[in-house]
Amino acid sequence: MRKSRLGRRTAALGTAGALVTATLIAGAVTAPAASAAPSTGQGHAKGGDREARGAAIAAARAAKAGVDWLDCPADWNLPKPIQCGYVTVPLDYAEPFGKQIEIAVDRIGNTGTKAERQGALLYNPGGPGGSGLRFPARVTSRSAVWAKSAKGYDFVGFDPRGVGKSTPISCVDPQEFVKAPKMDPVPDSEADKRAQRKLAREYAEGCHERSGWMLPHMTTPNTARDLDVIRAALGEKKLNYLGVSYGTYLGAVYGTLFPDHVRRMVVDSVVNPSREKIWYQANLDQDVAFEQRWKDWQDWVARNDATFHLGDTRAEVQEQWLKLRATAKKEPLGGIVGPAELISFFQSAPYYDSAWVPVATVFSKYVAGDTQALVDAAAPDLTDTAGNASAENGNAVYTAVECADAKWPTNWRKWDRDNTRLHRDHPFMTWANAWMNLPCATWPVKQHNPVDVKTGKGLPPVLIVQSERDAATPYAGAVELHQRFEGSRLITERDAGSHGVTGLVNPCVNDRVDTYLLTGKVDARDVTCAPHATPKP
Repeated sequence: MRKSRLGRRTAALGTAGALVTATLIAGAVTAPAASAAPSTGQGHAKGGDREARGAAIAAARAAKAGVDWLDCPADWNLPKPIQCGYVTVPLDYAEPFGKQIEIAVDRIGNTGTKAERQGALLYNPGGPGGSGLRFPARVTSRSAVWAKSAKGYDFVGFDPRGVGKSTPISCVDPQEFVKAPKMDPVPDSEADKRAQRKLAREYAEGCHERSGWMLPHMTTPNTARDLDVIRAALGEKKLNYLGVSYGTYLGAVYGTLFPDHVRRMVVDSVVNPSREKIWYQANLDQDVAFEQRWKDWQDWVARNDATFHLGDTRAEVQEQWLKLRATAKKEPLGGIVGPAELISFFQSAPYYDSAWVPVATVFSKYVAGDTQALVDAAAPDLTDTAGNASAENGNAVYTAVECADAKWPTNWRKWDRDNTRLHRDHPFMTWANAWMNLPCATWPVKQHNPVDVKTGKGLPPVLIVQSERDAATPYAGAVELHQRFEGSRLITERDAGSHGVTGLVNPCVNDRVDTYLLTGKVDARDVTCAPHATPKP
């Protein structure tokens, strides 16, 4: 999914991309009790399933070992008193005593009293491929939205398998990955399509060459098993979890495999968990939703024409966009910003309301004659080697997980037919999204059947939060998960579309999330909230 989700994702191959962040004074952090053994939930049983047994073995081992918490390494850029450590998990849960990999974790203690503490709250920001290590910084930065929940919980972040400070994967040299300009995602000819197909195939081959030993095990169910091992290492008998974007699918799979290990679970901006949607159809659904939200942003720009001077109707703003796109296609701006780089930059506006003003401001400057502002905003920074490595790693994990989670179409004619049809009415993202996911058509390792997400014995009420016009994770996904998880409650932010609702200021949402995390209580019925404040130019 064009990310993810989280954060936003970084683009791949010859296409566009994006990159988003999830946005954390405690006293001394006490060491977790290492005595909590895993319960024997559905995730461990199921007729001698080897992975389930392996997960139980790994969790019991982690409960005894705990986490060796230390000051975070300087290059992790995490402020004190956040502490860091590692949890060891099996590469392959069918072989729990075989090769092990490391999962990087960090934490900050609850800000309330010892009596107020309710345990650890684990977080995943999305992706696949997003890092959760910034989550405890919501406490050190004194985020008002999370202040109440921080009184009750240690905030715990982690890098999922393959990501960042955990045992990482890679598919291509990071500096090559970010080089620009890339091909225009919208093909003009069959030759363009052949070139993009070649890039996608080579990317898949690069993943296998650089990280083939991990690729078969880069799945959402394995990440869910890792999550349960982290729970055990923290000394927690049950999991408290907050997942955003792809993190909602990780939560849905965890809740299916380990229903009686869940204490509290909040999922925000929901990936449709239907097996028919994971992942090919989900990406096509995204293209439709992105077009809608792109138009929402254009309408807002038009209403603020006195500030941005880009036109006072949606059609006029779109005309300026098409003119910019054509100019960059003919000759990349600054020699490096072509249509692919423009999409990568502009797609942040349909992702997040927080990007509306910055993107419109840069666009306005360009139309007024300041090309450099747009080049600076949209071009890669080849001197940022750490950032480029992170972007490449995030894209590698995104691709590896989505390609391994499900069986993708291998017939190019289906991809061509579906995306050609969608592009006619939804041109903003369709082809860029197609090329980003096309490596899955030639993925060199086994592809699995998605988990059948459903309610299991012991699953408590899950709180689902969703904006009505979300582009990255369309609203139908929240409805689908709500139907699959009995007893869940759905909070809908009406007439809003920002991706990631729980981090925004909207008391109707914020108060209910706090109440649920601190008391376990949900409303008697689903709730519809008015939208958060529209950005002001």
